[in-house]
Amino acid sequence: ADEIAERFGPTLALTALSMLWAVVFGLGLGILAAVKRGRLADRAAMVFAVSGISVPPFALGILLMEVFSVQLGWFPTVGADSWLHYVLPSITLGAGVAAVMARFTRSSMMEVLDADYVRTARAKGLGERSVVMRHALRNALIPVVTMLGLQFGFLLGGSIVVEKVFNWPGIGRLLVDAVDMRDYPVMQACVLLFSLEFMLINLAVDLLYGWINPAVRFAKGGR
Repeated sequence: ADEIAERFGPTLALTALSMLWAVVFGLGLGILAAVKRGRLADRAAMVFAVSGISVPPFALGILLMEVFSVQLGWFPTVGADSWLHYVLPSITLGAGVAAVMARFTRSSMMEVLDADYVRTARAKGLGERSVVMRHALRNALIPVVTMLGLQFGFLLGGSIVVEKVFNWPGIGRLLVDAVDMRDYPVMQACVLLFSLEFMLINLAVDLLYGWINPAVRFAKGGR
């Protein structure tokens, strides 16, 4: 239990940082692609999305280590002692989520931007930024948030590979070492912890629905 508690902090920090940059970057890229549909920005965003989904995390991690650690010497290769150690692992872990989020956001935003209430907002003379950010984005976020909860499970699974590649002192590497040593109690504890995290994040996603869209309300008393 003490060993798992010690390893949980680095894994949680890495997963949270990866999710944070993936949400910010993927959401922004998806909005840009939807607003600039059919143009160069849209095509470039979709090229990134396809590339991020296609490249496996272990290959991306090794490539980033070779370029930015071995060749350029900008970032350390292994460990978790400073903020510099978080850069390459978080990029490796979050790239796939950012790519998926960009595609989902683009698709959802394009559907919402064609809605009647968005046309009405434009007809009333509202600026394009206000139309996109205040009227379109909030309604487009519902399927995106649903996807986000599912992608958190991808991050948990991907952290096992990424932690092994970067020698990260987290739960993922502990699980791999436990498999090698056939330490079944540790294996069971790690799997249960991953499952609990996945359940809690999906519960949080469900609770976010009411805040994102006022039309979504949870019935009281089971009604």
